[in-house]
Amino acid sequence: MRTIDLRGARGLRPGELAAALPRAALDVDAAANQVRPLLEAVARQGAAAIADQAARFDKVVPPSVRVPPELISQALAGLSPEVRAAMEVSIERVRRVHAAQVPPDGTVEVAPGGFVSQRWIPVRRVGMYAPGGLVVYPSSVIMNVVPAQVAGVAELAVASPPQRDHGGYPHPTILAACALLGVKEVYAAGGASAIGLFAYGLPELDPPAEPVDVITGPGNVYVAAAKRLVMGRVGIDAEAGPTEIAIIADQSANPEFVATDLVSQAEHDPLAAVVLITDAPDLSQAAAAATARRARATRHAERVSQALSGPQSAIVLVDDLDQAIQVANAYAPEHLELQVSDAAQVAERITSAGAIFVGSYSPVPLGDYLAGSNHVLPTGGTARFASGLGVTAFLKSVQQIEYSAAALAQVAPLITAFAQAEDLPAHGVGRSPSGAGEFAPPGG
Repeated sequence: MRTIDLRGARGLRPGELAAALPRAALDVDAAANQVRPLLEAVARQGAAAIADQAARFDKVVPPSVRVPPELISQALAGLSPEVRAAMEVSIERVRRVHAAQVPPDGTVEVAPGGFVSQRWIPVRRVGMYAPGGLVVYPSSVIMNVVPAQVAGVAELAVASPPQRDHGGYPHPTILAACALLGVKEVYAAGGASAIGLFAYGLPELDPPAEPVDVITGPGNVYVAAAKRLVMGRVGIDAEAGPTEIAIIADQSANPEFVATDLVSQAEHDPLAAVVLITDAPDLSQAAAAATARRARATRHAERVSQALSGPQSAIVLVDDLDQAIQVANAYAPEHLELQVSDAAQVAERITSAGAIFVGSYSPVPLGDYLAGSNHVLPTGGTARFASGLGVTAFLKSVQQIEYSAAALAQVAPLITAFAQAEDLPAHGVGRSPSGAGEFAPPGG
């Protein structure tokens, strides 16, 4: 890992700090140019286009785009007891945490007889993408499906790439997770094909696959580009990029713990961003040596090595903890670990992170699987303004207005004043007191 020395650079503004920090270079616009014809083909040709794209990119054509229900049941029956137990605990914890996120409806009486209510209404139908390229993510099925179920979404569909080793259908662990969650509508489609399926539907299937209202789920740059292109036709959660971890570590940190967590994120993807921020040069050297040693010994050594040596990864040296916090907030990482003394106090000063992992015994993999938090988080610095996936991603906030005749009459002159100021004279009317439904000037 390269070193970026920011000691003595306290005067940098947040934007200047962000520019000095490592970040994966992703050109979503360029990817969009490649993805657009794929989406257009799905819109025009439906399942035939999905089959063609599966043959091209996944090197297999699924026997059917919709996964037969019996395969979903068989996948659960074949799941190892240990993995099933892990999934069940994850589902229970994620469900409990997300149930606490449901916002209450509320009503405010702004004047006697004048009420404004806030209602939260679930979208009708959601499509969820579960990647299946370098790594298969049944945990992502849990993280996407559970919040939607808690929100009260009526129809849930999951898509995941077809696998050559599994008869052209999604990986059995993906199907098993769907079975545990009661999701019966599953499609063998990857990348842009899956996003197109969700956005445009497949009316030729029996029963038809209807377009969805919202698409969620992580993916590579092509999935991000496809989501960008269909946004507006449907809602999306975010344009997720490669995973990121930043660790703030001081002299009290255990370098082996630091190294373990850096390598754990690096094994996701060659583009994974791995950043250590520290004011302790001795700790940085020890952690770098431990990281290199663990990287050589891990199963995915080549992938990890690419991530650690890429331009998106670095050790950042700072003067002290205050500057470390400033750097972390400017970087706005997807995952931020605090391996420092008084970690809980430091956490209160973090303003930009997808998720904060407090202390040496709260590693990112805990959040990936079993903490109860959601692991679908903002990447690429978007944690400055975006949040992780939660219940509200599947809810619409609707305001409901109800005024009595007297309450309306009270403000009718003010409505007229606004209307005249905006040169919209037809707005400046109130209900006739006769109750006949016609409009008349206030007091008329």
